[in-house]
Amino acid sequence: MNLTRRQLIQGGAALAAASGTPLLWAADTIKIGYVSPQTGPLAPFGEADKWVIDQMKAAFKGGLVIGGKKHDVQIILKDSQSNPNRAGEVANDLILKDKVALVLTAGTPETANPVSDACELNEVPCVSSVVPWQPWFFGRKGDPAKGFNWTYHFFWGLEDVIANFTNGWNSVTTNKQVGGLFPNDGDGNAWGDKELGFPKPLTQMGFTLSDPGRFQNGTQDFSAQIAAFKKANCEIVTGVVIPPDAKTFLTQARQQGFKPKVITLGKALLFPGAIEALGELGDGLTTEVWWSPSHPFTSSLTKQSAKALAEAYESGAKKQWTQPIGFAHALFEIAADALKRAKSSAAKDVRDAVAATNLGTVVGPVKWGGPGPFKNVSKTPLVLGQWSKGKKYKVELTIVDNQAAPNIPTGGTLKLI
Repeated sequence: MNLTRRQLIQGGAALAAASGTPLLWAADTIKIGYVSPQTGPLAPFGEADKWVIDQMKAAFKGGLVIGGKKHDVQIILKDSQSNPNRAGEVANDLILKDKVALVLTAGTPETANPVSDACELNEVPCVSSVVPWQPWFFGRKGDPAKGFNWTYHFFWGLEDVIANFTNGWNSVTTNKQVGGLFPNDGDGNAWGDKELGFPKPLTQMGFTLSDPGRFQNGTQDFSAQIAAFKKANCEIVTGVVIPPDAKTFLTQARQQGFKPKVITLGKALLFPGAIEALGELGDGLTTEVWWSPSHPFTSSLTKQSAKALAEAYESGAKKQWTQPIGFAHALFEIAADALKRAKSSAAKDVRDAVAATNLGTVVGPVKWGGPGPFKNVSKTPLVLGQWSKGKKYKVELTIVDNQAAPNIPTGGTLKLI
């Protein structure tokens, strides 16, 4: 048997040499690359990745059958260091040096966009998430008529976050004056965009937005923004900021006597660690919820419910559940499903299998070329959550508005700060 196998391999090598096609040293190992921010200001987005990858190593222990042939699975994690240039570099390393068959990436446009661009350029299939689809698609100069050839994305869009934020604001009494915090980055420029972002729909809904302009991430002084919001008598503050900037803004707002009734921020308020770091300033803050233990979905790979997955993380990682767990897990669900359906491990075959995905995942159904806005975008559901002092943990996130996704249950109603 061994001899036949050796003869087969030698024959294959001779054939490859004759045809000029390089034979990979381990033809029966498939490599999956994963790029996320493990360090730097965006690190909370990647906090659960190592745990999820350990879980996947167990799930893939028996290998995957691709095109009728069994392959061992190797997962290679690269740290973007929260830097777009670095994200692009490590993506190129995965493609050119590690020869991965598929790249997965998540965690803001600063990570996912340069990784997706590297894959599109090098014609390697890529699945990305945890970026609203507009900054991912339009931030990469996507043409709606053509879309992309190699890169596929699943997450919600700005229309969903705007609907959730305003649904929440409309459930309480305010003067509808809104202060906007939009930094000079991929998310901030998209959220603050006059056509694609918040300004137009807020005006249409009877809110007045005060936008003092773009600021740099890591800024140490929000006095100008606070003064503008006070002048406009803003009772609501919204925007999309990194966790350190939220802390700086909220601390200075308190010091300068600015006390809005509602503070709903994207990005910064997603993670329990960031809320704990705010102390009493964290109580009553609201944010988008893309995944939680109460989401009514199940993993296609491990058959765990969202609740079971969150509980496994808490007992395994000895940490409170955090939203990116579900999406990191779902990226591998999609990878496994696509590879199993692929005709071979060749890039085009894997890409075709990714494009044909129609899968129920732990974050909801994922299907490309279907009801999404473009062929490369599949949308996932979104609800609104509010932080308060917890019972099991110091702070806990409760879903307070589900009008945009009624199948995800609420645990309370929005309360003013």
